[in-house]
Amino acid sequence: MKSSLLALCLSVVGFTTGCATSSHGVQKSALGVTRPADALLAQLDVPGPVELETVTSCDWAVARSGLINLDHPTAKAAHLEDGDEPAQVFFHALRHPTRGLYIVDTGVETALRDAPERSAMRGIVASAMHMEKMKVLAPLGEWLAKQPQSLSGVFLTHLHPDHISGMADAPAGTPVFTGPGEAASRAFVNLVVQGATDRALEGKPALSEWNYTADPKGLFDGAVDVFGDASVWALWVPGHTPGSTAYLVRSTKGPVLLLGDASHTRWGWEHDVEPGTFTQDGPRSVESFKKLRAFVAAHPEVEVRFGHQH
Repeated sequence: MKSSLLALCLSVVGFTTGCATSSHGVQKSALGVTRPADALLAQLDVPGPVELETVTSCDWAVARSGLINLDHPTAKAAHLEDGDEPAQVFFHALRHPTRGLYIVDTGVETALRDAPERSAMRGIVASAMHMEKMKVLAPLGEWLAKQPQSLSGVFLTHLHPDHISGMADAPAGTPVFTGPGEAASRAFVNLVVQGATDRALEGKPALSEWNYTADPKGLFDGAVDVFGDASVWALWVPGHTPGSTAYLVRSTKGPVLLLGDASHTRWGWEHDVEPGTFTQDGPRSVESFKKLRAFVAAHPEVEVRFGHQH
């Protein structure tokens, strides 16, 4: 997806400085308490208060070279070749007993199935993302209409189109939270994508950026205790994008780590092969990937959910 859009941008506009991911406003988050990352270990083995549900919003297929580094020696030894890799687009519902319903990422919007010409992700962006390969299963708006409680907020792993493509279905005024630098990040690809991103965010307040600070022990680059009760943690794992964020949820069934695109696929995670060409900063992505794998290796009770595969 990203490589196709970049090639398109360069062919249309030539060499420029690029533009920001979004022109939507940003602000510092009023939600969350910045803590040392190892503070999350204190209650890691204690079941938490959050009911967690992962919803497959659509089935998809994207270029394997974008999801897995095919130049990695392990990938070469396995004779992995480029081609369509089965993928899903998820959103994760977090039901907190006192804070209400939140979602991590947004699945896809209802219009993508029912009126694609009016979807936020339409035109050139839809074509470059090969959205015709999407089989919509549970658009966010349809799912929200069935819920007994209203949506309190959206936690994003990052601002790539496939993670915000359901945002238009979130009610106007819904708070949206991201890692730092997501909206301001500049790239050629944004010359095409920015309009779609802004359409998806239309009607929402300024993006609230997590208040990460450098982690003293380097377990992750930074950590925020989202509700102040150690039930949900935002973890700064830059590389795929500058503000890429994983979420550790202390669910009623045990701890669950939502990786976002720090690792798209099961194969990549299990074989210690980082994501491929869809990633903005390869070396930093490898650092974050290895920190996440080391954390799970040290705490095998943590269930892992990947960015685009079960």
